[in-house]
Amino acid sequence: MLGLGSIVSSIAGLGQSYLEGRNAEVKAKAEAKAEVIKTAAKSTADWERVMAQNSGQSWKDEWLTLLFSIPLILCFIPDYRQYVTDGFAVLATMPEWYQYTLSVIVAASFGVRSAVGIMKAKK
Repeated sequence: MLGLGSIVSSIAGLGQSYLEGRNAEVKAKAEAKAEVIKTAAKSTADWERVMAQNSGQSWKDEWLTLLFSIPLILCFIPDYRQYVTDGFAVLATMPEWYQYTLSVIVAASFGVRSAVGIMKAKK
């Protein structure tokens, strides 16, 4: 017949085994999640590096900068202010897919972080 001490030891051993298994499972999940986050960050950094390298051979950044500067400059010329106001009023009526497409074009040119700022400012 088993003594009370043996029963308690057996139960404690089972509890310890369960807890060790549970801890190993939690640790494995946390490590997997950390790896996913690390991989995503590396992918983003790689994409931005490639985009930066490719932008050195393109005029699109300069083109977009000039294009975005036109309304800015025209706002300071009294005879053209109404054209800028009317233009932006019309752009505001464009379908959302078109507005988002413009945001994506700018994001592709200037980088992902810039697009996040533009999208947050729009809300």
